[in-house]
Amino acid sequence: MTLRVETISSERLTLEVLPELGASVLNLRAASGRPVLRPVDLSNVETSSQCACFTLLPFSNRIRDARFTFGGREVQLRPTTKDGLTQHGDVRNRPWQVTRLSDRHLRADFDSRDFPDLNWPWAFTARVEYLLHGPHLDLSVTLTNVDHSEMPAGMGLHPYFQRREDGVDPRLSFDAALIYDTDERQLPTGEARPVRPDEDYRASRQIGGEPFDRVYTAWDGTARLDWGTRALVLTADTVFSHLVVFTAPDGSLALEPVSHATDAFNLAARGVGGMDMRTLSPGQSLAGATRISLEGEW
Repeated sequence: MTLRVETISSERLTLEVLPELGASVLNLRAASGRPVLRPVDLSNVETSSQCACFTLLPFSNRIRDARFTFGGREVQLRPTTKDGLTQHGDVRNRPWQVTRLSDRHLRADFDSRDFPDLNWPWAFTARVEYLLHGPHLDLSVTLTNVDHSEMPAGMGLHPYFQRREDGVDPRLSFDAALIYDTDERQLPTGEARPVRPDEDYRASRQIGGEPFDRVYTAWDGTARLDWGTRALVLTADTVFSHLVVFTAPDGSLALEPVSHATDAFNLAARGVGGMDMRTLSPGQSLAGATRISLEGEW
């Protein structure tokens, strides 16, 4: 399949989006051509996993053994990982419909009822919007329950930021006081606990060479990458109560604003608190916005 690329631009940024592949971001670059998100060659893209950013709906991250209980109902999903989990929802590799397109604004919509094989038993619609203005990219996501019964819900964004610029590893900072201990499949084992010094980024510091995949909460909604002569700031609405920090194998850094903990549906069913699992009544929506802003010499 030849993927269509839609491009929008401001005086400071250019964004490329793939509507047929989850309305995922192919590239985000400064006017100088410098990549903001990891640079992606379209010829290498087979799934959203190779993109620069994709949307997580109607839940984020992993579900243990691809099943959970909700409202007395046993829900079995199709596993989508080698270790028997289902991960990142089921919209990121589906075609979306572009419903608004201008020089600086793109809006795309999704209706689960168009896909009989969707890996989710409730009907929902979704909308993602990208808006460029000056040195800012605003990304907003809306999830709406269009089923006849309540459904569990969550959402998130999965941007991969270009990490090393001109050989410089950035300093990372974000204010999050709690973190989850996880098992061998990166699933939380219980409630979040206070961060240890080596996990604490409330004072900025370099990431270092050790790979990690961590989920933080009690996050204030701001994260910053600073290369000295330039910086990047990610801000998110309060609905995004959790932040996933993942050092990707390709050297990029994922900073993922998400609305709930990994495996929140199962943890909530066990009575574990602080997971931020949402329940949407028929017709109810969950919505949130994030912003990527450039500072300095891009």
